[in-house]
Amino acid sequence: MSLVAPRRKTRVLDVGGVGIGGENPIRVQSMTTADTRDPIVTLAQIRKLAEAGCEIVRVAVPDRKAAAALPDIVPFSPVPLIADIHFEHTLALKALDAGIHGLRLNPGNIRKPEDVREVVAKAKEQQTPIRIGVNFGSVAPMTEEFVDEMASQGASQLELRAEWLVRSALGHIKILEDLDFGQIKVSLKAFEVPVLLEAYRRFARLPNDYPLHLGVTEAGTPRAGSVRSAVGIGTLLAMGIGDTIRVSLTTDPVEEVFVGYEILKSLELRQKGATMIACPTCGRVEVDLFKLANQVDDFLATVDEPIRVAVMGCVVNGPGESRDADVGLAAGNGKGVIFRKGKIVRTIAEAEMLDALKQEIGLVLEDRRNGISDEPEEAASRYKPMLTLTAV
Repeated sequence: MSLVAPRRKTRVLDVGGVGIGGENPIRVQSMTTADTRDPIVTLAQIRKLAEAGCEIVRVAVPDRKAAAALPDIVPFSPVPLIADIHFEHTLALKALDAGIHGLRLNPGNIRKPEDVREVVAKAKEQQTPIRIGVNFGSVAPMTEEFVDEMASQGASQLELRAEWLVRSALGHIKILEDLDFGQIKVSLKAFEVPVLLEAYRRFARLPNDYPLHLGVTEAGTPRAGSVRSAVGIGTLLAMGIGDTIRVSLTTDPVEEVFVGYEILKSLELRQKGATMIACPTCGRVEVDLFKLANQVDDFLATVDEPIRVAVMGCVVNGPGESRDADVGLAAGNGKGVIFRKGKIVRTIAEAEMLDALKQEIGLVLEDRRNGISDEPEEAASRYKPMLTLTAV
């Protein structure tokens, strides 16, 4: 029985041909760091993100020059694009004219109601979804009336902040609903994970079916930010909350895509590429396991098909401790063993371990493509001469 809660039921949005919500997979998004005013550089980064598995890419549109560049970007993008726009409604109109696939826009931040109506009318005409994205660091200050109301209920600071995020989102949503616009997805981001969790929980309990975009805002550098994002995003996903995610890291956005898929794979919500199992090392290790594991990890980055690979430093316990792996290597002094699903299928010399593991991975994937069983008993009779492989 899965410990991940059933997913919250949401309406389906079409973002440039990519379905969000409903029974669609939880989508992995990222955002370019390139200057949108430079179409060549921006498209190059979009393509890198797409190659890494990113399904939707957001681009910043801070001014008219950036908006003017969109016709040279949108038609040539390999994935749907979201225009990130604040305050200036004409930028949203220009993005829609360029064929943008989605807007990230808070209508309450546009000063004139007639400007909001103009944007919404064009978005409705073109069937372009709008994400309302509220971040705790940039929402309007809490009103005294709201603070007094929450205080009368004995609310904690965490509850106070989370509820303000929810009400801020609801205010923006009402503007769109009053204009009969329903292609809405919502995010309620915060840096503090407890505030984030409480805000999404509160919103998910409300009587609506808007898809939710998850993310920890300003999560930080790769090491700390990945942990913070995994805790925040992963907890919500385990609660059945969330339809699309973006891991925000201060680094190359390709890393955001990798971490996003790792979060989904850890919860068995999506499978993309290889999952590596590696022991933490101990005094029994007799090879340079750090180097070996990193070499295998680099190789697995070239594998797009789902497969579990184990790299263990002990031939005594390795196969048993990683019995759920599809294929693996357990290294010992001067030799190693290749195993499938916890059962040893051959022994190799230490100098051949890396190449033998690569070959075995290739054989497993080839068998699957050909509809051949990859059970250990059947695998042993199908070995080919040792090959030094660099890719699958």
